[in-house]
Amino acid sequence: MIEAIRKYNHVCVLKGGWSNEREVSLVSGAAIALALRNVGYTVTEIDVDHDIYNVLKTLNPEAVFNGLHGTWGEDGCVQGILETMKIPYTHSGVKSSALAMDKVLSKKLFASIGIKCAPDKIVSTSDLYQNDPMTRPFVVKPNNDGSSVGVVIVCDGDEISPDHEGPWLNSDTLMVEKYIPGRELTVSVMGKQALCVTELKPKQGFYDYKAKYQDGMTDHILPADLSDSENLAIMDMAVQAHDILGCRGVSRSDFRMDGDDIYILETNTQPGMTPLSLVPEQAKYIGMDFDHLVEWMMEDASCER
Repeated sequence: MIEAIRKYNHVCVLKGGWSNEREVSLVSGAAIALALRNVGYTVTEIDVDHDIYNVLKTLNPEAVFNGLHGTWGEDGCVQGILETMKIPYTHSGVKSSALAMDKVLSKKLFASIGIKCAPDKIVSTSDLYQNDPMTRPFVVKPNNDGSSVGVVIVCDGDEISPDHEGPWLNSDTLMVEKYIPGRELTVSVMGKQALCVTELKPKQGFYDYKAKYQDGMTDHILPADLSDSENLAIMDMAVQAHDILGCRGVSRSDFRMDGDDIYILETNTQPGMTPLSLVPEQAKYIGMDFDHLVEWMMEDASCER
């Protein structure tokens, strides 16, 4: 049935790029390309560089599967190029991609519809070196990055200085958030449907970049052990976050549950598609294999125009 209504034949998969998440994007992109070929698309893989406009102009694909992660790939920049070229693409558009990547703006939108967010401050790195902006423990993170890149939990005894590794080495301003203890939960949204809730249990530390992408670092409890009301509430929040940002296609929202309180951490508009990624895992749970998940995402591609 899907083949009868297929909109695209020759598609390009964008992968790699030059963000901090390049290596993960290469893995995602390779898996996406294989899945697309498995279901019958003609696929050209592009390891994205600064000449991407000219490369796409030469190849002239019918649509693009955006497998990029991180800055430039999921913050509205490459989406703007694709809009200008009038090439349909997967995932969210320019505005929603930019909003989701900007933690200050996205948290304001979440709060406006009653979804709890951790209290935060935007501080200069020089001020952070001098004084704690709030009581420890607190979280320090870049305001514009994904996949927990550069996120640090600062506890009693930890030192913040140019001599110690942390996000402060790479940015003049940072977001500082109150640390929310409790359970780490995540929900994928596909179109308008929340798939399920997964609880993430890192075997050490917290669910950082290493825990996300290194095999064996995190246990995935699927579905999470929640009451029916808790499960429905968290899935509804994920759909609300998807909608208030104006997302399309697939997104994934991450939460912390502290007792009865549920806080949203962020919404990812370009979730990972690696063998360890959560969206494919949740799609499989509801009965959709990886190839058909990728096919659905490809056929959902469009421009904002």
